[in-house]
Amino acid sequence: MSRLGNSVSPSRAVATIAVGSSDSGVGASPPAGAGRVSLARRTLVYEWRRYLAAVLAVAFSGLLVLVQVALLLGMFRTVTTVVESAGADLWMVEPTVSSFDLARELAPRVENRVRAHPAVIRTERLNLGFADWRGPDGSRVAVTLIALDVGPGSLGFPRSLPSALREALQQPGAVLVDRADVAKLGVASRSEGVEIDGRRVRVAGTVGGFRAIGGANVFVSDATYREIRGAAASRDAPHYVLAALAPGVDPAVVAADLQAVGTDLFRAMTPDALATMSQTYWLLESGTGAGFLFSTVLGLLVGVAITSQTLRAAVLASLREYATLRALGVPLRALRAVVLEQAAWIGAVGFVVTAIATALVIGAAMAAEVAVALTWWAVLATAIFSMLVSVISGLVALAPLLRTEPAELLR
Repeated sequence: MSRLGNSVSPSRAVATIAVGSSDSGVGASPPAGAGRVSLARRTLVYEWRRYLAAVLAVAFSGLLVLVQVALLLGMFRTVTTVVESAGADLWMVEPTVSSFDLARELAPRVENRVRAHPAVIRTERLNLGFADWRGPDGSRVAVTLIALDVGPGSLGFPRSLPSALREALQQPGAVLVDRADVAKLGVASRSEGVEIDGRRVRVAGTVGGFRAIGGANVFVSDATYREIRGAAASRDAPHYVLAALAPGVDPAVVAADLQAVGTDLFRAMTPDALATMSQTYWLLESGTGAGFLFSTVLGLLVGVAITSQTLRAAVLASLREYATLRALGVPLRALRAVVLEQAAWIGAVGFVVTAIATALVIGAAMAAEVAVALTWWAVLATAIFSMLVSVISGLVALAPLLRTEPAELLR
């Protein structure tokens, strides 16, 4: 019995594990609940090398799941970063649009209809356009032009960026690019000599957190956008109309009012609704999302397999000790309780290691300008998953003990 803990004698082990059991054959019992906790924890402490692999397996499994989810959420959140960081209360979207980056032109009269609502205090236009970037070194990249109103109090300009960058965009031909894309765009060493669709522009600054899934995002003023696009931007048909509402007004109520008068012309959406629709499209309807989701599920299954087998091996290594306790008259339900508590502790400690490792990995990813994002529900789901895998694996590992006579295990 030394393998159950250097300080736990066989008689003490039986007494502690058979708490409240009248059929164990043991005399006086300690207070209810005291013994089982002591035995389970002492076993883990004194035999920590045996269970270390199980803890690391749980930690690795949780890390794999959390990092996959963080990459998935981060990649698709890049599509809606502009929406979530803008100051608009409502977005008017062409009815057939399924994602923010797949914009279509609105009818010219949409802005007037929106402005006519008594709760709307300001409207603004935002345009998207695909273009060809030619860097100073001759490199070519497909980019998405994001044309903003760059006047004071702009609704579309990201709130996370300083006003100095907004003012820089007011200069003719000025553009902003993401720091993560400067090498791709060929402007790491110089910002002059850049062309977009054959029009000369100048990189006036860089931003962070607006990296695109493919190509690159380029912020421009509405005037620069029209200069670059030429005749293609001459029509008075914006891709989005943004609205600011009076203080205290519920955006959902105004959106419903506007929707009633513009059913065939536009959809009035809150920023959260537009972001959710766009991310759902990329996750469920695009090939990129389906492939990434498949790899996430595959990683989850691999983590479950590794964790369950490692934890099962750790429990099976103690099978002879549990057989001894059975031979001494300890009921199976008491043994099951000890194994479940051990599994729960392994799951809890493993998730703590997961949290530390995930923080380090996410920090390194952010430092490398990799798009990652974590939510509270992802962390909570991973914690529950780690605990369930640990407990179920512990129960499965008890099957040989339940099917085999103690005498056979003690030979």
